[in-house]
Amino acid sequence: MSDVTPEPESSEDELKRKFREALERKKVAQTEASTGGKGKNASKIHGAHGPVGGKRSFRRKSGG
Repeated sequence: MSDVTPEPESSEDELKRKFREALERKKVAQTEASTGGKGKNASKIHGAHGPVGGKRSFRRKSGG
């Protein structure tokens, strides 16, 4: 009863194809940007995870 006609399947397929192509371009750009660093761990933040430099010690204050 409505005057709206369904869109042909080819336009949906074309839209999906465009999204896939855009996603592929995005993935390629991200991999190119991440390979710019040195070696395996090319993070700008060094030593964020791992052993702490020294063990902390806590002492009680002497009352007095």
